[in-house]
Amino acid sequence: MNAPNAEPVVAVMPTSGPTAVVAEDEVTLRQQLVEQLSQLWPDLAIVGEAADGVQALRLLDELRPDVMFLDINMPGATGLEVARQASGKSRVVFVTAYDEHAIAAFEQGAIDYVLKPISAARLFTTVQRLRERLAAPPARLDHMLAQLGNAAAPGTARSYLRWINASVGQNLRLITVDEIVYFQADNKYTRVVTADGEALIRKSLKELVEELDPQQFWQIHRSTLVSVAAIAGVTRDFRGRMLVKLKKRDDTLLVSDTYTHLFRQM
Repeated sequence: MNAPNAEPVVAVMPTSGPTAVVAEDEVTLRQQLVEQLSQLWPDLAIVGEAADGVQALRLLDELRPDVMFLDINMPGATGLEVARQASGKSRVVFVTAYDEHAIAAFEQGAIDYVLKPISAARLFTTVQRLRERLAAPPARLDHMLAQLGNAAAPGTARSYLRWINASVGQNLRLITVDEIVYFQADNKYTRVVTADGEALIRKSLKELVEELDPQQFWQIHRSTLVSVAAIAGVTRDFRGRMLVKLKKRDDTLLVSDTYTHLFRQM
């Protein structure tokens, strides 16, 4: 059973040695991994812990650790998704319960693994490999991750976009799709509107339509995608045009005639 989400624990003390982030949604297993690493690799500083994939992505961006220990099946974003962002930035170790068919993809060398339940002997081997790799820059993992995805999850359903990196002024913010109320095309950019603010991305609305879960986001206009969960209801203006009312914002969104059929049951 997955543990409830918790704020990531980040160490604030400076360190001159190698650093790592441990991302695992099972609290007991995460604590066990941290404790065993402290015994097998005393010089390694665990600078962050994450209870889900979104937290892991934030810690990757904020801390740029030398090593990421990633549970493959995490809520928010999978270990594979986090590893794609870590490619070329951090060394990756997967914590997994996958069988030998998936493990064959790990054996290519640039990605290592630790099987659940965690074995101290196997973790020792992983630590030795990581120490050797620290002398070289982190490897690009794109090809291996594609192979691993095919090996580890044959026949699984399509994976939809779960998070985006968006610009808020001069800052970059990680936003999960569950936070988003609607997207709206804005010249060369797309506005990402949440309950408490806005951000911009360069991804087009057409791309978003293809990458988002159509059960979670409806296109209601050629320039607008709205979260179904954020819809409070619909109304008509004095010209008879359909408008979407939102739960957490005062905005109203115009529905073009092409998409009014989505609201026939409302």
